[in-house]
Amino acid sequence: MADAETLTTISFDLPGHQTGKVREAWQLPEQRRLLVTTDRISAFDRVIGAVPNKGQVLNQLAAWWFAKTSDIVANHVIEVPDPNALVAIDATPLPIEVIVRGRLTGSTSTSVLPRYKAGERILYGYHLPDGLADHGPLPEPLITPTTKATAGGHDEPITVDEVSNSGLVEAGLWLEVQKAALSLFERGTQVAADAGFVLADTKYEFGIAPDGTLILIDEMHTPDSSRYWAIETLDERLAEGKTPESFDKEPVRLALQATGYKGDGPVPEMNASVWQAASDRYVELYERLTHTDFQPGEQPAADRIANNISHLL
Repeated sequence: MADAETLTTISFDLPGHQTGKVREAWQLPEQRRLLVTTDRISAFDRVIGAVPNKGQVLNQLAAWWFAKTSDIVANHVIEVPDPNALVAIDATPLPIEVIVRGRLTGSTSTSVLPRYKAGERILYGYHLPDGLADHGPLPEPLITPTTKATAGGHDEPITVDEVSNSGLVEAGLWLEVQKAALSLFERGTQVAADAGFVLADTKYEFGIAPDGTLILIDEMHTPDSSRYWAIETLDERLAEGKTPESFDKEPVRLALQATGYKGDGPVPEMNASVWQAASDRYVELYERLTHTDFQPGEQPAADRIANNISHLL
């Protein structure tokens, strides 16, 4: 994980430093932005530790996916100058997050499964039939948008029709977003299946580029933005009444649950094997999707990254 001294050094060299939970950003000339990933991992809306190689997996996997789907919708990536970083168009984000769900799953207040089990049959404006199995496939992929939370707040669900009716996104642009999101999910589902995974659901973020065009932003189809289930264990786990095996930070999540931690107070200390187990899942997902061995590069170093983007300054 990038340490405080490294981040401070970069911020001296480049203006407009912003710190996110898992990413650092700096403003570049001509409406561009440098995004540097870290190994930080969050839960309960706070940073709880660091998973080795997580930042590089997310950075490289997202860049791979952006390139693989550029025929569907343009994206914000300009170049990838470092295993830990990419240079992006400084877009204006749309005020919604677009979640596409292919499975009846989830556990939060914006998820479909808990509301369906409580008897709701109209969710996000969709009519769902009786008899759907927990974690089973939905009749068709559903776009389930949420508002983007402000600091200290939470995402709030909104129906597909309400997005344009409320004026959050102009109607024609919203249709363009929905078409792109469903096409992206179809592509992602097929690639995941070929690698032995179910892409259960995923989040897309869209923005408007300086030239006024719609582009895909943030990251896509990574373990932090998508729910991947291993096909080889799926049927057995469902038959036993267990949740599917997820290839993300699940080892950390389970270890926290075992301690009874609810997000308040200091994060309990966990054995290094927990963080490594999560790292192994991130790396395995990357290798199975891309059919490429993961080759970790150096961790973020201010002088190297600054030198790699000197032609952009």
